[in-house]
Amino acid sequence: MTRLAVLADIHGNLPALEAVIEDMAQFAVDHVVVAGDSINVGPFSREVLEVISARNWAVIRGNNGYYVTEYQTPRMPAHWSAFTLPPWLKEQLGAEWINVIACQPDTLSLRFPDAAPLRVFHGLPNNPWVAITPLSSSSDIKAWLQDTSEETVICAHSHIPLERQIERWHVFNPGSVGIPLDGLPRASYMIIDGDHTGWTLAAHRRVSFEHKPIYDAFDKQRFVQRCGVAAMLLAQEFQTARLWLWPFLQWKQRHHPGQAESVELFDQFMRLDDISSYRPAEYRDLTPDLFRDSIVIT
Repeated sequence: MTRLAVLADIHGNLPALEAVIEDMAQFAVDHVVVAGDSINVGPFSREVLEVISARNWAVIRGNNGYYVTEYQTPRMPAHWSAFTLPPWLKEQLGAEWINVIACQPDTLSLRFPDAAPLRVFHGLPNNPWVAITPLSSSSDIKAWLQDTSEETVICAHSHIPLERQIERWHVFNPGSVGIPLDGLPRASYMIIDGDHTGWTLAAHRRVSFEHKPIYDAFDKQRFVQRCGVAAMLLAQEFQTARLWLWPFLQWKQRHHPGQAESVELFDQFMRLDDISSYRPAEYRDLTPDLFRDSIVIT
C-alpha cells in the first residue's frame, strides 16, 4: 500500500501550509502531492515554494502559475492588462522562482509499484481554468476524462473538497489549503491510500491556522494600496472562506458595465442584502460536511 497526502491551492498561505505539515506528521505518508496553485493571492508565495522544493514533493503548476509565465509576454490575453496582482506576485517571487514555475508540469502520471496509477491535473485535463465541482454532471465529467487512462484522478481549482465515482473514474479534490471557499476557514487536505485495486479516502482533514501573520504581511507589502479593490475582496475570502472577487465582478458587469473598479463600488457591493446570488451555484449554501464519515477538524 502507498499512502499519499494530497494538497492543492495553497495560494501563498504559509501559516496554513505549516499547520498542514504539522497535522500530516501523524499519518506517516509515503509522499506528498500538490495539485497546483501553490502561489498567488497570499503574501508568502516565495516561502511556500521554498517549503515545497525543500521537501521534494510532487507538484504541478495550476492556472495561477500562468500569471507569472505569461504576463507581459506576447502570449498574455489582452484583458490581463487590467489585472493588478501579477506585478505584485512577480516581485514576491523574483526571476529564480519564476523560472521554477516555468518548468513545472501541468499534469503528472503517478505510478507507484504497489498501487494503481493516478493522474494529477489542476482543473481539467489540458485546462487548468475549469474545475470539476459537486454540481458537474456525470456526462460532462465523462467527456472531460474520456482520454484519461488512469482510473483515479486528483484535481483542484474549485477550492471545494470532492470525492466522486463517475463510471470507471474515481475523482478526488482535496479542497484548498490556503483559501477554502466552503465557509470553514480551516486548511483542507486529504490522505488517500492506494493498492492495486485503486485508491480510498483515509481522511479528509480541516486544520486551523493563524490568520494574523497573513494580514500583517498584507499590510507590510501594502497589498491593498498596490492591488486595489481586488486585494480588498481577496482579503475577504481569507477571512470568511467564501467567494467574493468573482461575485463582485459579476455584479459590476451587470449593474455598472464599463465602470472602473473603485472603493465606492466596493462599498456599494458590500452593502448588498444578498451577495450570494452573484456567486456561482457551486458556491451557494455550501456546508463543510461533504465527508461526514471522514472529516476531522482540528
